[in-house]
Amino acid sequence: MQRCYYGPFGQAPRHLPYRRAAMSFMRWQLQRGVLAPPFSDRPGSPWWRAVNERILRDGCEAVALSGDLPGPASSRTVDSWMSFADYPTARAWYRAHNGSVVAAYLDHRDLAEAENAAERFFMNVVLCRVLYTHALVAAPRISLGWLRPLAPFLGDPRLGMTGIFLQLSRVLPASTLCAAASSRTSATSCGSVAFWISG
Repeated sequence: MQRCYYGPFGQAPRHLPYRRAAMSFMRWQLQRGVLAPPFSDRPGSPWWRAVNERILRDGCEAVALSGDLPGPASSRTVDSWMSFADYPTARAWYRAHNGSVVAAYLDHRDLAEAENAAERFFMNVVLCRVLYTHALVAAPRISLGWLRPLAPFLGDPRLGMTGIFLQLSRVLPASTLCAAASSRTSATSCGSVAFWISG
């Protein structure tokens, strides 16, 4: 994933800062074990792998097309990544990244339904927070009201503030232990913690 931000020729200084948010979230996923292969002692999540695969596929295709590989984009999400490649801004990055995430959510509903209730809850927490950080940049008035002048700064994926705002390590479990517990108990206890922190 990090390689995509270097562009087709390894020289993309305007794009490189945007890898910060993407790599921070990727490291959290790796530490949590959701990307572990299915044949490992503790298999990861097919749904989390599918979502990341979509982001990688769209990003890699955009890199190839921006490097003059012939052919049309295979999806609208790739078009969004191409727009980011042509004009890298925080708004363009969120449109591309979140477009891939939402498309993967919709394409892999069957995999999401196979997860237990607690894990589905955390998946939705991730989606809501990622979309809200997008709104900080795209719609400051709606997202922060009278504090809207701060919104672009708080939501800029190039800055550490985005990671601080999401606080995924505090809202979501550091391992699949919570999600592996009984669905009703985990959803209640973990949900209460997430609500307290996000509030």
